[in-house]
Amino acid sequence: MKLALDNIKILDLTRVLAGPYATMILGDLGADIIKIEMPVKGDDARAFGPYLNGESAYFMSLNRNKRSMTLNLKSEKGKKLFLEMVKKVDVVVENYRPGTMEKLGIGYDTLLKINPKLIYAAVSGYGHTGPYSKRAAYDAVVQAMGGLMSITGEEGGKPVRVGTSIGDITAGLFATIGILAALNNRNETGKGQKVDVAMLDCQVAILENAIARYVVTNEVPKPGGNKHPSIVPFESFETKDGEIMIAAGNDSLWAKFCKVIGKEELIEDERFKTNPLRNKNYDELRPLIAEPMKNRTTKEWQDMLDDSGVPNGPINTIDKVIEDPQVIARKMIVEVEHPIAGKLKTPGIPIKLSDTPGKIRNVSPILGEHTAEILKEILEYDNEKIEELKRENIF
Repeated sequence: MKLALDNIKILDLTRVLAGPYATMILGDLGADIIKIEMPVKGDDARAFGPYLNGESAYFMSLNRNKRSMTLNLKSEKGKKLFLEMVKKVDVVVENYRPGTMEKLGIGYDTLLKINPKLIYAAVSGYGHTGPYSKRAAYDAVVQAMGGLMSITGEEGGKPVRVGTSIGDITAGLFATIGILAALNNRNETGKGQKVDVAMLDCQVAILENAIARYVVTNEVPKPGGNKHPSIVPFESFETKDGEIMIAAGNDSLWAKFCKVIGKEELIEDERFKTNPLRNKNYDELRPLIAEPMKNRTTKEWQDMLDDSGVPNGPINTIDKVIEDPQVIARKMIVEVEHPIAGKLKTPGIPIKLSDTPGKIRNVSPILGEHTAEILKEILEYDNEKIEELKRENIF
C-alpha cells in the first residue's frame, strides 16, 4: 500500500525527544528515516529507562519506522561520507545547539550548496537567532520560561510542570508542520530552505487564552486547577466514587447539564443565564452544581450525560487509558515485537488518512543495525569499501 511520504528520504541527526518525535511522525507517514547515531553510544535516549531485556522502552517509543546508521561526524572521512549522502536526500533534521553543525563543517549554508533542494530542519531550545540562541534547554526549562508552568497547578498553589514533555513534543509537532510546508513549497519552486523551530517559541504559541486574557485585562494568569479560565462549568467534580470532568461549553449544553443533575431552576436564574454571568457569579454557582454530583457514581453520571450530549469523561489513570474501548478501537495502543526487547505496547498513529494511512512498518532499530545496508543503497558502496571504513572507525 502506498504511504503519503514514501517518496521522501530523510537524514535524521536528532536525539532524545523533540527531533525524534518529528521524524517518527514523518516515518509513520512513509518517509524513509535514516537515523544517524554516534558510534558505540548512539542516541542519548538509548540510556534512558525503563528497560525491557536491556533495551530502552523510552527510545523504542520514539524511534519506530527508522533505520539506524552509526557515523563519526568528527572524522574527516565520516563528514565526507555524510556530505555525499546529503546529495541523495530530501531533508536533514537536527536538534543540536545552534552553531554545532557549523563547527562540524556541515551547517545549513554548506549543505544547501551541495543540495539546493534540501530542506534543513533545526530544532533547538531558543532558535537560531536572538540573545538566548546559544543557550542549552530542556523541556522543563522551556515550560518554565515559556509561561506554561505559571498557569498550571492547583488554584493558589505553586507552578507545576505539565506531566508530559510538552515542551519537546510541541517543538516536534511544529517541526513536522514546517518540514511538510517546506516540501510543498519545494514542489512549486524547486528550492530548499531552512526550518528553524525553537522550543520556547512553541510554548509561547500554545498559550492561547492566557496571552489573550493578559493583554485584554492586564491581569497575570495564575494556576487555576482543573477549572477553565473563561468557561463555566468546565472542570472536574467529585462523584460518589471519584471524579468526572464536565465541559458545558455553551448555553445549550449548560441547560442540558442542569436538567441531568436535577437543577432545572438554574437555567433561567438571572445570575447564571449566560457564560459571562456564570463566570461572574462562579462562587455562588459552584456549590449549587457540585453538591448533586456527589449523589451518583462517575459511571452513572457518564451514562446520563452522554445520553444528553453533554461532554464529559472520567479522569483516567494510564492503565485505564490503554484499556479504553475507544482508544483500542482507534488502534491508538498497538503491540509491537522487538527482536531483543520482545513484545511492547506503544501508542499508535493518531493521523488517520483514508487513502494513504500511516503504518508501523518497523520497530525501533538496534544501534547501527542498517549501516551497511544504507551505504550500499545510498552510496552504492561494496562490502570491501564498507569493511575498510569500519576498520578506520568511521562508523
